[in-house]
Amino acid sequence: MKRNFTISLGFLILLLTSGLTLAQSADKPAKNDYGKGETWLCRPGRKDACAADLTTTIVEASGKLKPEKFEANLNAPIDCFYVYPTVSLDATPNSDMNAGPEELRVVQHQLARFGKQCRIYAPLYRQVTLTALRANMTGKPMAVDRVLGYNDVLDAWKYYLEHDNQGRGVVLIGHSQGSGVLTQLIKNEIDGKPIQSKIVSALLLGTNVAVPKGKDVGGAFKQMPLCRAANQTGCVIAYVTFRDNVPPPANSLFGRVAGEGMEAACTNPAALTGGSGELKAYLGSASNLISTATSHPWVTPAQAITTPFVSVPGLLTGTCVANEKGSYLAVTVHGNPEDPRTDTILGDVVTNGQVQANWGLHLIDANVAMGNLVEIVEQQAKAFLTKQKK
Repeated sequence: MKRNFTISLGFLILLLTSGLTLAQSADKPAKNDYGKGETWLCRPGRKDACAADLTTTIVEASGKLKPEKFEANLNAPIDCFYVYPTVSLDATPNSDMNAGPEELRVVQHQLARFGKQCRIYAPLYRQVTLTALRANMTGKPMAVDRVLGYNDVLDAWKYYLEHDNQGRGVVLIGHSQGSGVLTQLIKNEIDGKPIQSKIVSALLLGTNVAVPKGKDVGGAFKQMPLCRAANQTGCVIAYVTFRDNVPPPANSLFGRVAGEGMEAACTNPAALTGGSGELKAYLGSASNLISTATSHPWVTPAQAITTPFVSVPGLLTGTCVANEKGSYLAVTVHGNPEDPRTDTILGDVVTNGQVQANWGLHLIDANVAMGNLVEIVEQQAKAFLTKQKK
């Protein structure tokens, strides 16, 4: 079975650091008060965006469907601090501090499932909006404050450390613009500093983290290495995804970094030690994170799926590839035309009926390996806590 989707370019998640030439605002906006609950999308102990329904339908190759429930761990021993990607549809160049449906939805897809392993903190921040990015792409740049979002996240991070952390281990999680902000935060505030001892790991998804070719540390970060084992702590997981049969083209936005002898980091959540492994994806049942397109049936004959997510065990594998095309996580879809399950997945950016290969599977960087990432965080948390007891 084949499925085709059309995704509006206006809904793309873009990197903050993708070479944009945006004007800088001269005004200095007031700081946010992160002591107020409304400045956070998610905080422990309340019913908020991270309490969204994560019920999943497991779609077996045989066509059998079975439900999988989700329950957060209210007594999780570590924390997660998350910075979301470019999703704001505000008409202004920088977003306001009011969460719209797009901010509420992104934490359901990219963050809430980590609630099984950690207490969740997700600050709102005045990010560069999709409106500003569209304007830049059409040659009509808006006056964007490119450091405002970073300063907001920095303020939220400092508030969290002072009022909430209480010596607990913390996982940093981001995607796209969010990963770019966290990369800068790690460089400025964490890497090589005492607080680094509290970092369980950093999951920097959908961004180009520079490392020397063949090495795990020494590029973007001087002391924080890439993760090469699930029980390794204080390390970084970073990757960008492309289909194995559609590698990064010459104009790719992802998989390459500047600097002689440098490459984009690729840590495979399905096989941190190297090679190929099964990707345990949690995909949107009706659409991907930001597309309004309705998907085709997951099985034939079509069966109703009422849960917000689906899991497709055995359908996807991932392998880190580094060659003249770039350094990236190559995703293979093992579709079988003889079985009733779909043979492909939603994730490509499509405009005017054409797949935009330079984006790869950026729309589902987080979803495609969500199960693997949650399992890794579980093992890292155990390793971290064991070290703390010694």
